Amino acid sequence: MGLETTRALAEAGATVIVPARTPEKARASVAGIPRVELESLDLINPASIDAFARRFLDSGRPLDILVNSAGIMAVPLTRDARGYESQFATNHLGHFQLTARLWPALKKSGNARVVSVSSGAIRYSGIDFGDPNFERKEYDKWIAYGQSKSANALFAVELDRQGHAHGVRAFSVHPGVIKTDLARFLSDEELRAMGIIDDQGHPVNNPSLGYKTVEQGAATSVWCATSTQLDGRGGVYCENVDITTAVPADTPVSLTVSGVPPWAIDPASAKRLWQLSEEMTGVKFKI
Repeated sequence: MGLETTRALAEAGATVIVPARTPEKARASVAGIPRVELESLDLINPASIDAFARRFLDSGRPLDILVNSAGIMAVPLTRDARGYESQFATNHLGHFQLTARLWPALKKSGNARVVSVSSGAIRYSGIDFGDPNFERKEYDKWIAYGQSKSANALFAVELDRQGHAHGVRAFSVHPGVIKTDLARFLSDEELRAMGIIDDQGHPVNNPSLGYKTVEQGAATSVWCATSTQLDGRGGVYCENVDITTAVPADTPVSLTVSGVPPWAIDPASAKRLWQLSEEMTGVKFKI
């Protein structure tokens, strides 16, 4: 997903900075794509985030588009050095800290967009504000993933509220159900049960049900990052290259049902998550 988003933006004329945990592997992936700059970044490591952001800020450049698309999914219970559950730490807290550190460059742009790649897995869980790190309840890899993806959507809601006066708008995206390396912790049996691969192990492509190719999945991220149709808009959850509709909380839990549940776009929850994120990371936006 990140690679295809990079390709689309770069081939349209943008200079794209690609942060990667393993730059050597990324270098092979982006070979042949114009206007790409590789950087080192590990989102689960706060020091790595700060170092990357400092290097970018020191360049003096404005930041017009920030696509927060890195992530892990359905991993066994692991914790970062602070004791935080790894999916929440990587998928949300890492992007929260990264965006906060890059805020001066976003503000300098005067017309920036921040795109948070969420997921239909928001249906699995909202934010457990009392126990986000599974310290007092049994760990469930899908509940943890859903919580982190709901956090991505809520982050866009509050970031847009605080940022739009400074020319920064924020969006969240459900790209669709796509077979990528994100699913490396899932067995073929699990992937078949989810409809992601067929009996022969081939990726399923049925856009009408939300099963997409990588290119189709990246389209909504690129649209949110660039489309004039979204001028003057922000804080919205998008899928299928459009702003999606809100659906009731009791809508069936399914990755193939479109729409966004109330807990993923609730302004009060978004503010509460912002405060929790500041407390957990020790990082505040200087808006």
